[in-house]
Amino acid sequence: MTTVEKITIALTPEMARFVRNAVDAGEYASTSEVIRDALREWKERRDLLGYTVEDLRALVHEGIDSGPSQRSTMAEVKAAARHRFESSQRES
Repeated sequence: MTTVEKITIALTPEMARFVRNAVDAGEYASTSEVIRDALREWKERRDLLGYTVEDLRALVHEGIDSGPSQRSTMAEVKAAARHRFESSQRES
């Protein structure tokens, strides 16, 4: 049998209502099951992205250290991204 560790969490009233509604609707057998399912999905998303908190911090600092953008509008950013994408498609 799997061992479990009991912990206490604090939820906003809205989140608590969502949890109780899911149990009341029969979607889950217990509030613990709702939280376990949410944590499994959260972990799966983190694992799929493959970034740790430290990785994300490093990326943020890299962006800050790179200085201001050379593009001034979102249209310029999108055009540059399209150009890079189209170039990569031609190369592959």
